[in-house]
Amino acid sequence: MFLSELIPMEDALDILDKNQIIMETEIIDLKNSYLRVLSEEVYSFHDSPPFDKSAMDGYAVIASDTFGASPNAIKKLSIIDQIGAGDFSNKIINSGKAIRIATGAPIPKGADAVLMEEYTITNCKGSSDEFIEIHSQVTPGENVSFKGEDIKSGDLVVKDSTIIRPQEMGIIASAGISNIEVYKIPKVKLIITGNELINPTKKLEKAQIINSNQYVISSMIESCGAHVDVVSAKDIFEEVKKTLLDSSKYYDLIITTGGTAISKGDVVVDAVDSIGDVLFHGVALRPGKPVGFGIVADTPVFMLSGYPVAAMGQFDALVRNFLFKMQNIEFNPRKEKRRADVKIYSNLGRTDFIRSYADDEKVKAVLSRGSGILRSMIEANAYIIVDENQEGISKDEIVDVVFFESMNWNK
Repeated sequence: MFLSELIPMEDALDILDKNQIIMETEIIDLKNSYLRVLSEEVYSFHDSPPFDKSAMDGYAVIASDTFGASPNAIKKLSIIDQIGAGDFSNKIINSGKAIRIATGAPIPKGADAVLMEEYTITNCKGSSDEFIEIHSQVTPGENVSFKGEDIKSGDLVVKDSTIIRPQEMGIIASAGISNIEVYKIPKVKLIITGNELINPTKKLEKAQIINSNQYVISSMIESCGAHVDVVSAKDIFEEVKKTLLDSSKYYDLIITTGGTAISKGDVVVDAVDSIGDVLFHGVALRPGKPVGFGIVADTPVFMLSGYPVAAMGQFDALVRNFLFKMQNIEFNPRKEKRRADVKIYSNLGRTDFIRSYADDEKVKAVLSRGSGILRSMIEANAYIIVDENQEGISKDEIVDVVFFESMNWNK
C-alpha cells in the first residue's frame, strides 16, 4: 500500500524536526500585531506610570490630616486647586489643605494619599472658601499608583517567541514602542485532489463527493496562525506535478489532500517523488496511515489523506506542530486527566488518536468508525492519544486527554 513500510510516529516527527523551517522576520506597526509572534525581546524605554498618579477620583491629601476622621468625627480640609487627567498643579499641599484630583492625574507635591470623593462632602463649591468635610481616613500611599510600579525603565516586558495578545499590545505600548519585529506569517498552499470532488450542492451525480476538505483543512491551517490559499486539481499526474511546482515558487508550505494511497488515480506521492524527495510515506498512526512528507524545490510538502477524519488526525498529529514551529512557537496543547468510562482498544506498534468526548470527570471514545466519518469529529471534543507501546486502555484507567480547543493558535 505504501512506498515503504510504516514508520513509527516518533520517527516521522524526527524527520519533520530535521526539515523544520523558520520564517524570516519583518517590522510591523504595533496596531497590526494581534496574534503575531515576537522575534525579539522588548524592553521598556521609561517607567510606567511615569509619575506618581491618582488611582481614584477624589482629593489629594496628607494622610495624617485624615487620621481619626469618621462619620462621628468630621474633619475639614480647604480646597486649593483641582487637577484633571493630563493636567498638573504647581501648588504644594500643606497640612489642612487638599486638591481635587481625577483618576490618572499626577499627585501634587506634599500629598501622600488620595481620599475617595464618596467619603467627602463639599461646601462652598466654586468659591475661594471651598472646603470639604471628610468622614473617613486614609493611610500613606492609599489610592496612589507609584512611578514605575508597573514597568521600570529598562525592564524586559515581553519575551521573544511570544504570541501577542491584547495585554501584550498594551504593555508594549506602555513601554514606549510603536513598531516591533515579528516572524512573517507562513503562506500555505492547500491542494485538494480528486476527480470525484465538487463544491457543495443540493444535487449529486453518480460517483460525486462534496469537497469538504477545502473547508476543514483550510480552517485548521488558519487555526495555526497561517494564511492559506486553496486550489483543486484533478487526479492527473502532469496537472498535480505542475500545481506542486508552481506552488513551491510562491508558498512557504504545501499541503495536499487525496492521492496518498497506491490505487488507480492516486498520483500525489508519485508526483512529489518525480520532482522532489519523498521523505516518508506511511506512518503507524490511526486514523491516517497513508500520510506522506516530502520536499519540492526546498518547499516542505505534507501529503494528507482524502478522507476528512483521517486528514484531520494527520494534521493534528504532524502538521500542526510544524506550522507552529515555523513561527518559532512550541506546540504544547494542554493535557488533562480523565477517567476512562469504558475499555478502549488499541494495537501495539501504532499510535492512536482516538476521537473522544470528555466532561469534567470522565472520557469515552466516540464510537463512529472509519476515516471518512466526519460526524465523529463533531461528537468529539478531545483526543485520547494511545502510545504505540501501549495496548489499549482499561475501564476506569486515568488517561491524558487533549482538548481540541487547546490545540489552536489563539487558545
